[in-house]
Amino acid sequence: MAASSSSSCIRSYDVFPSFRGKDVRIAFLSHLLKEFDRVGIMAFKDHGMKNGRVINDELVRAIRGSRVSVVVFSRNYASSRWCLNELVEILRCKEPERVVTVFYGVDPYHVRRQTGYFGRKYKRACRGMPKEQKEIWSKALTFAANIKGEHSKRWDNEAKMIERIASDISAKLNDTPPRDFDGLVGMEAHLEKLSSMLSQDPDEVKMVGIWGPPGIGKTTIARALFDKICGDFQSCIFMENVKGMYGRIDLDDHGLKMRLQKQFLSEIFDQKNTRVKHLGIAKERLKERRVLVVLDDVDHVEQLNALANQSEWFGSGSRIIVTTEDKQVLEAQWTNFTYKVGFPSEQQALEILCRYAFGQSIPLDGFKDLAIEVAKIGGNLPLGLRVLGSSLCGKSIDEWKQTMSRLRTSLDGRIERILRTAYNDLHEKDKAIFLHIACMFNGEKKDLIVHLLDKSRLEVSLGLLNLEKKSLIDISTDKCIVMHHLLQQMGRKVVSSKKLKKRQFLLKAEEILDVLTHNKGTGAILGIALDISELQHELVISATTFQGLYNLMFLRIYDNGTDRNNKLHLPQGMVYLPNTLRLMYWSAYPLATLPSSFHPEFLVKFSMPHSKLEQLWQGIQILTEVFLRSLPSSMFVNLNIAE
Repeated sequence: MAASSSSSCIRSYDVFPSFRGKDVRIAFLSHLLKEFDRVGIMAFKDHGMKNGRVINDELVRAIRGSRVSVVVFSRNYASSRWCLNELVEILRCKEPERVVTVFYGVDPYHVRRQTGYFGRKYKRACRGMPKEQKEIWSKALTFAANIKGEHSKRWDNEAKMIERIASDISAKLNDTPPRDFDGLVGMEAHLEKLSSMLSQDPDEVKMVGIWGPPGIGKTTIARALFDKICGDFQSCIFMENVKGMYGRIDLDDHGLKMRLQKQFLSEIFDQKNTRVKHLGIAKERLKERRVLVVLDDVDHVEQLNALANQSEWFGSGSRIIVTTEDKQVLEAQWTNFTYKVGFPSEQQALEILCRYAFGQSIPLDGFKDLAIEVAKIGGNLPLGLRVLGSSLCGKSIDEWKQTMSRLRTSLDGRIERILRTAYNDLHEKDKAIFLHIACMFNGEKKDLIVHLLDKSRLEVSLGLLNLEKKSLIDISTDKCIVMHHLLQQMGRKVVSSKKLKKRQFLLKAEEILDVLTHNKGTGAILGIALDISELQHELVISATTFQGLYNLMFLRIYDNGTDRNNKLHLPQGMVYLPNTLRLMYWSAYPLATLPSSFHPEFLVKFSMPHSKLEQLWQGIQILTEVFLRSLPSSMFVNLNIAE
C-alpha cells in the first residue's frame, strides 16, 4: 500500500487549469485564480513554467492529482503543442464530468472541427508531426469541445462568468469525491476510524499520529484520508518524506528547521520564494487559516518542532496528520490521537496479493495454493505483498513454482531498501539488540531476552522499548518478542553480509558445517543456530570443535524436519563447551554427559529435548537462579547443586 514519488512535497489540487498563457494569463486567468482563492478552491499554478513541447513530470503529477481540470480554449490554444499534449493527458485520466471547458473568445464549433483562425493555428502546430499524433490531438479537441462549458460571447459581464465557473467547480468538488483509493483492501475501515478521531471537537486544532512498521501502508492511508477531506479546508498540503528532506541538507539544527519551514510554507501558500527569518513565521502566517497538513514519514521530534510545534500555530478547525515508524515522536509532541496500523488478516493479505498478481481479489484457477504460500512469504506486510504480487503478474504456474525457492530465501531489493532504512536509523546498541532478536530470539519471552543479554551493556530493556516504539518488534499479549518475518530476513542479511570470520552469528547450515568440521571458530562468534534438517550430509565433529568458539553465548541446535534421524555425531565425545554460554538448546544431543570442564556459571536457559543425556556433569557446579527456574522438575534428580 505504500506510495512513493520522486518529489518530496506532493500536493493534491482541486483544480488544474490548462490555458495558452499569452492569451489569458494576465487578465482572465488571474481573475479566475483570484476567485478560486476567495471561495477556497486550491488551483495548481505553473508560475510560468510552460516552455518546450513536452509536458514535464511535475505537470503530469498535478493533472493526475487534481480533482477537476479546467480547459480554457482561446484563439491561440491549439498553436501550442504543450497545450495539446496537456489536453490529451487530462482526457486520458479524467472522466468528462470532471472536466470544465471555457471557450474564451473562440467558438466551440471551430474547436470541434479545427477550423477558422483556431484551425489555422492548429494546423501550424501539426507541421512535421506524425499522422498518429495529429489524430490523437484532433480527437482530443473534438471530444473536449463537445463537453458543455461556458462561452465568453454569451456573457456581457466577465466577472459574473468567472463567479459561475467557480460555483460550478465547487459543486463538482462536493459531488465528486476522489476514487484513487477505491478497492484498496481494508482502506474503508482505516478511514472510518481516523475520520472518527478527526471529527471530534470540530472547532479545535487536532493532531493525529499514524504509526506502524515500514511497509505497512501508512503513507497510502494518509493520502486516502487527505484526498477524502481536503475539500473542507482553506489550504492543504501533503508533505512526503519529511525525514529525507530534513537529513539531506548540510546545515546545523536551527538552519535545518528554517529550511524545512521555508519549504513547508512555500508549498502550502504555493509561493516559491517565501522568506523565513525566524521559526515563528509559520504561526504568524497560519494562525488564522483552517488548514489540513499531512507530514509523512517523520522520524525526529525536531521536524515537528519546525512544522507543527504548537496547536496555536494553526487556525480553528485545522487538522495535522503525522505518519511515523517511531511512536516516541508522537509522544514527545501535542498529539491528540494515535492510530497504529495493524497487519491485515490472512484473508486480506491473500486479497492484496491477488489484486497485484491477477488484477482481481481471488486467485486464478490453479494458482490458489501458490498464492497462499506467497502471501505467507510476504508475511502479511502490504509492501511485501504488493511487490511480490507485481513481480509474479502474468507468469505461468511453472514460473510461479520456479520463483518460490528464491522468494523463500531472498529479500526483494525494493522491500529491503525500505526496511534497511529503519534499521540504519537506530542507535548502535539498538541495532545490536535488533540483530540478536533477528538471529536468535524471535518469539522468545521478553524477560528471558533481558536475562540473556543483561551482561552485554546493551541497555536491553530500553532497547526493546525503542524497537517496539519504532515498530520493529511487537510484544504479544503473553510477553513474547515478535519480529516480522521480512524484518528478520533483512536483519539476517545484515549479519551474513560480513566476512565469515567477523560474523557474530552463524545461521546457514553449510557455513556452520564448514566452521565446525574444520575448527574455524573464532572469538567473534556469539551465537550459532543450526537446523539439522538443512544438512545435506552427516556432520561429524571432533571433541575439541568448540574450543575456538570461546566467546559463544547462544547455541541452538534443533531439527525442523520430519526425519528425526540425527545427522550430527561426536564419535570422540566432547571435551569442551564455552563457559560463556547463556543459552543452550540442543535437540537430540548424542552424548550421555556434558564435558566435565564445562562450568555453566552464566547459563540462563538450558533445554536438551530428545537427547541421550543421562547426567549433566560430575562434581559440584554453581548455577544461577534464572537457570534453575528454566529446568523441568524431572531434571533435578541429575543435579548436584552447591548450597
